[in-house]
Amino acid sequence: MPSTKSNSSVTRKVKTILISQPAPENGKSPYLDLAKKHQLKVDFRHFIHVEGVSWRDFRKKNRIRLNDFSAIIFTSKNAIVHFFRICEEAKIEMPADTKYICRSQAIGLYLQKYVQYRKRKVFNGKGSYKDLQTILKKHKANEKFLLPCSDANTRAFPEFLTENDYDWTEAVIYKTVSSDLSDLENIFYDMIVFFSPLDLKSLFENFPEFQQNNTRLAVFGPATAKCMEDYELRIDIRAPAPETPSMTMAIERYVAQSNK
Repeated sequence: MPSTKSNSSVTRKVKTILISQPAPENGKSPYLDLAKKHQLKVDFRHFIHVEGVSWRDFRKKNRIRLNDFSAIIFTSKNAIVHFFRICEEAKIEMPADTKYICRSQAIGLYLQKYVQYRKRKVFNGKGSYKDLQTILKKHKANEKFLLPCSDANTRAFPEFLTENDYDWTEAVIYKTVSSDLSDLENIFYDMIVFFSPLDLKSLFENFPEFQQNNTRLAVFGPATAKCMEDYELRIDIRAPAPETPSMTMAIERYVAQSNK
């Protein structure tokens, strides 16, 4: 992974790309379509992964009882998985009248793995935090909210709950940690694609001496771009952008120019 190539990256062709995400389960991906179209080698590798907090560790850091809360806010499927895992470890059964407020319908439907969905009070948003806030306003009165989340949870939503005087508690029940990438030490890619600051953190935890040189780096989102600049790395591809709203579009545009 540490690059040892010379510096003339802009004019060099792109033949190999590493996507810092897990491989698609169904074998279908716009990145694979891109690879086929431009005769590229595209590999997938998750730079980060989730680890659950044990009930014992959770209890040491939190003086709360999960079944004391009347409404649970779920913003991801991981939150559901680890919330009910902790409930099982603690031998806690949530009351039948507990409200479950979910950021999207897909997250809400995932509850079926753990509760009798039709008999529960489930309220689904449309995927955005703004829409979730609208739903919460309808249930603010007399509710005691729990927000199960990761240690890398976005702070904007908790700040909304605090600023609007919700009776709420944050519960960190899983952590996002760097994956072991040591097997990539002597493998080099023409391009690496990053989607979060945590991906970059993992890169440097695994390869502290990483040198960019001719490796083209693509970033998604302003937070990832800011992190890359903090590491003093060159950003070759940015998304979303007005002309390239998706990462695949941004990569294709770059490849079309570099591989002429």
